[in-house]
Amino acid sequence: MFKSIPLATALILSSSTAFAAEQPNWASCVAELQQKAKTEGLSQQTIDSTLANVKYVPRVIELDNKQPEFSQSFENYFTKRVTDWRVEQGRKLYKQHKVLLDKLAKQYGVPPQYLLAFWGLETNFGSYKGKMPVLDSLATLACDPRRSNYFTQELMQALKLKERYNFAETDMVGSWAGAMGHTQFMPSAYAKYAVDGDGDGKADLWNSTEDALTSAAHFLENLGWKRNERWGREVTLPKDFSYEYLGKAQAQPLTRWAELGITQTSGSPLSTPDMQAALYLPSGHTGPAFLGYDNFDVIMRWNRSTFYAIAVGHLADRINGAVALKVAPPKMPSLSRARVKELQIQLNALGYDVGKPDGILGSKSVKGLQAYQRSQGLVADGYPDEATFKALNVK
Repeated sequence: MFKSIPLATALILSSSTAFAAEQPNWASCVAELQQKAKTEGLSQQTIDSTLANVKYVPRVIELDNKQPEFSQSFENYFTKRVTDWRVEQGRKLYKQHKVLLDKLAKQYGVPPQYLLAFWGLETNFGSYKGKMPVLDSLATLACDPRRSNYFTQELMQALKLKERYNFAETDMVGSWAGAMGHTQFMPSAYAKYAVDGDGDGKADLWNSTEDALTSAAHFLENLGWKRNERWGREVTLPKDFSYEYLGKAQAQPLTRWAELGITQTSGSPLSTPDMQAALYLPSGHTGPAFLGYDNFDVIMRWNRSTFYAIAVGHLADRINGAVALKVAPPKMPSLSRARVKELQIQLNALGYDVGKPDGILGSKSVKGLQAYQRSQGLVADGYPDEATFKALNVK
C-alpha cells in the first residue's frame, strides 16, 4: 500500500526516524498517511500536530497477534470476564443509573442489563478505559500489512474526531487497537453512532457516562437489536445428539431444535416462537451448549467473537437475576494458532477442505473437522480436543 518517498520528505518526519531500525518503512508509511489525511479533508494544522509526531509502538503489534479470543480456552476467557463482582457491580449500577437506563430501553429497545454487560466487559464499568495513545496505536496498525486498509480508515476517523471536538491528544487514549471511552468505540463507530446524551454539545465517551451509555444503546439499535428478544440461552443436549448443525451457518428454527431433543437447562421444553437459532459449543461436547438468537448476532457485530457474545449475554442474564451456568466450562489447554494451523494442514492433506490454514477455527474448519471426527469414530462436535489432535498426529 505504501510507496517509497523522497529523502527530503522523509526528513521532515523527525519524530519517526528514531524508529526506523525497528520499523524500516515507518517514515514512508507516515508520509503516505499524511497524504491520505489531506485527501480526507483534514487541515494542515491537524496533520502537523498529529501525524508528524506519531510513534511506532511494537507492543501494539504483539497484542494484535495475541488476541484472547484466539489464544485462550473458553474457560479461561469466560471465568475472567463473568465474575461475581461484575454481576454485583452491574446490579448496583443499574440502581444508580435506573432513570437513564430505563429511558434508553424505551427509546432504543435495549434492556438495561445488556448495556451494563457491554460496559462491564469493555472497561470494567469505566474503571479502565485503556492508556495507550490512540493515534500512535492506529498509525502502528495502519502501517502493518495485516489489516492496513481497515486501520488507515480508523486513523482518519480518529483525526476527524479530534478536529471536530477539539479533543486533546493526551485525552485520546484507549486500547491497543484504538478503541475509546467507557464502551470502547472504534473511531468509525464513534463518528457514526456517538450521541451527546447529557446535552453539553459534545459526545464525550471518555468522561460522560450518560453519553457513553446512550451511544451504546444507539449503536446496538443500528446494528439490528430486536426488542423484546433475549440474546440466547444455555441449553441441554440429549445424550445421543448428532451435532449435525453447528454455528451460524447452520442455524435452525427453534421448532427443529426442540425436535432434536434440546431442552432448557431446567429440563423444560424450549419455547418455540418463530425464530432461528444457532448452536454453539465453545468447549466442545464436554462443556456448556448455547443457542444464539438474532441478538446474539448483533453482539457479534460489536465484537466478532463467540466467546465475547456468550460472555455479554450471560453476564446480562446474571445482572438481571439469573443463576450461573448449569454446566461450568471445563478446564482445557489454550488453542494456539500454530497448533490449529497444523491441524488445518493435516485435514487438507487428508482431503477435508478447510481452506487456507490460518490458525483460526472458522466455520469451514469446523465442518471439515466434524467430517474427519465422524470418519474416526470420534464425537463430531467440531472441537479439536486432545483425542482429535492425537488422531491427526498434531503435537
